[in-house]
Amino acid sequence: MKLNSLKPAPGSKSDRHRVGRGVGSGWGKTAGRGHKGQRARSGGFHKVGFEGGQMPLHRRLPKRGFNSPTREDVAEVRTSELQAMQASEIDLAVLKAEGVVSRLALAAKVILSGELKRKVALKEILVSKGARSMIEGAGGSIVITPKPEVKKKDRKAKKAEKAAKAAAAAAAATKTEEAPKK
Repeated sequence: MKLNSLKPAPGSKSDRHRVGRGVGSGWGKTAGRGHKGQRARSGGFHKVGFEGGQMPLHRRLPKRGFNSPTREDVAEVRTSELQAMQASEIDLAVLKAEGVVSRLALAAKVILSGELKRKVALKEILVSKGARSMIEGAGGSIVITPKPEVKKKDRKAKKAEKAAKAAAAAAAATKTEEAPKK
């Protein structure tokens, strides 16, 4: 057998049906479309899932699940990927530069997966409990600056403060009225 003598197995290839080319072809007249009806007409098709006006299956079934719009914001980094990196001080910019996380990532979290035997210093990167113990066990450090706590005032305190300001303003107004009467 040679490459120039290769040919398909007998019966595996056949000419396409040229429909509507006379009664002798076997595909003449109605051209395999049958008699009348929507599917016999030109342009006679409908959208996928259409069930003739009956409520289609994809609308009869309930919605399920949730697609988080922020799922890709925090990228996962394995401890084995930290081992393979050249840098010893690692932050989000270094991870992006080495192509470990997507350039669109807003944050990164290190998870325990693989080995880490060298010392690394993480800055502003989230860490799972297992990964934290591995990093600190290898002599590494994790630095995360705590977010400033926003103190929320309760409504009663806000109302009392507003009333106190109003009373102080009223007292100041009465004093200014009494002064010019001398």
